[in-house]
Amino acid sequence: MRRYWTLLGRYLKPQWPRVLLMAVLLLTHISLRLINPQMMRLFIDTATTGGELEALIRIALIFLALAVVDQGVAIASTYLGEQVAWTATNALRLDLTLHCLKLDPSFHKAHAPGELIERIDGDVNALSNFFSRMVIYVLGNGVLLVGILALLFREDPRVGAGLTLFATLALWVLIRFRAIAVPYWAEVRRQTAEFYGFVGERLGGSEEIRANGAQRYVMRRFYEIARRWLPVQIKARVASNAMWMANIAIYAIGNAVVFVLGAHLWRAGAITIGTVYLILHYTELLLFPIVQIRAQIADLQQAEASMARVRALFETSSRLRDGTGGYLPQGALPVCFRGVSFAYDKGEAVLREVTFQLQPGRVLGLLGRTGSGKTTLARLLLRLCDPSAGEIRLGGMATTAARLGDIRRRVGLVTQDVQLFQATVRDNVTLYDSSVSDGQIVAVLDDLGLSGWLHALPDGLDTELQAGGRDLSAGQAQLLALARIFLADPGLVVLDEASSRLDPATERLVERAVDRLLEGRTGIVIAHRLATVRRADEILILEGGQIVEHGERAALASDPESRFYHLLRTGLEEVLA
Repeated sequence: MRRYWTLLGRYLKPQWPRVLLMAVLLLTHISLRLINPQMMRLFIDTATTGGELEALIRIALIFLALAVVDQGVAIASTYLGEQVAWTATNALRLDLTLHCLKLDPSFHKAHAPGELIERIDGDVNALSNFFSRMVIYVLGNGVLLVGILALLFREDPRVGAGLTLFATLALWVLIRFRAIAVPYWAEVRRQTAEFYGFVGERLGGSEEIRANGAQRYVMRRFYEIARRWLPVQIKARVASNAMWMANIAIYAIGNAVVFVLGAHLWRAGAITIGTVYLILHYTELLLFPIVQIRAQIADLQQAEASMARVRALFETSSRLRDGTGGYLPQGALPVCFRGVSFAYDKGEAVLREVTFQLQPGRVLGLLGRTGSGKTTLARLLLRLCDPSAGEIRLGGMATTAARLGDIRRRVGLVTQDVQLFQATVRDNVTLYDSSVSDGQIVAVLDDLGLSGWLHALPDGLDTELQAGGRDLSAGQAQLLALARIFLADPGLVVLDEASSRLDPATERLVERAVDRLLEGRTGIVIAHRLATVRRADEILILEGGQIVEHGERAALASDPESRFYHLLRTGLEEVLA
């Protein structure tokens, strides 16, 4: 129960005025439901004893007025409940999304995007009722239950005692059924996440699947997952429906008890026909909170499974710890690797004892075959992961001591795979940073040769781009990625040759932009072609995760004994393929 109250307190506390108003409305609703049967009894007894018509009309009008008010209160309570639920679940989704974004790459390698979407959205949706009504309705229906029994005791202690025993046994049965479906619903949520993870991953790679004729394999895997999903879903539904069947039995028993007691007491002259109706109505009303509590318990079964998964996700911590040191200096950043080694998840080392220094304002050309560790080195500089051994220093400060946010601001990365979002041009370029003015954005786009493209857009900077930049050419997407870096003004730029897939005309624009970007900044360029290597001041060649050569580009290019000299004569594309 502690984790329930912790979750409720965290996300409902900011909404305490709404929650308090919901509680007031609920108590009003309970009071009206207890008063209305009394009005009906008064009406029946007045009619059967020959009461005046005016009195009957007055009682009927009061009854109708109370019923209308009761309906209005119920509508207001439902509206508030939805407001509270959506506000709380959206806050929870926000926290979960931010938490996932902070986790290191090893977590995201182990969890497909579709799986995370299901956990962030599907599991949180299952908690909607938990936030909006569960606690208030369980407590409110408990109050209603106690109020009905108290009124029944007042009418006749024998009736009150009999129905109290019935209500106690009914609640005990329902509570005993509560835990049956929890493990089944937990497995349903797990299977659902696996299904959406599979579908999301396959849809993302649909072109490759079609091009390689893998549709049959994908559909076979689809049916395998669906077949595993179905029996688990059936078991969870059957376990939950066991409570519904128990509720039907309880309803029948309750009515039987009332008919026997009411008939006996009426024949004995202990109660009037109006009181018989009152007892019958209160018994049916007594079943309502029992049914509601049963429904809330059934929802709690699903909420428990989702809550456990949400809690497990929150408890998954990143291996990266934010530094507590000062901020990185402004301007071009020096880079220093000292005995750096790295392995993914305790596997084979990707980098081994890498040591080099790069002075501020200089450009390093990073060469190596696929799998030599070039991308890993770039990830370490951005602190997407930390070295297994050794130390990396930026601006004279260890990356583990610097603040993560500061590293991400002071180190810019440009790759061939540009990530563009379904958002405006402004938001794509600034990454939602409202402090960047439109004048700054327009000036940068003009410098990059995109002014004509910008002026041709129907809404200028407010034009919304498609997800993934589907409405842009590869060159335009690359130039927008470079515009982000210009606006961020980092001290170190890591460039995974951005122009290698472009046509010659667009490539010249991108190359000019890259030259401008590297002016006054330290640069590390993962090079694939000779044109990029000519930009570098120094060359570093990786092979099997180790440095096999590092030195001044001009000196290495003129040394027949160097590997770089051999690469230039043979051709980078052929040797590094």
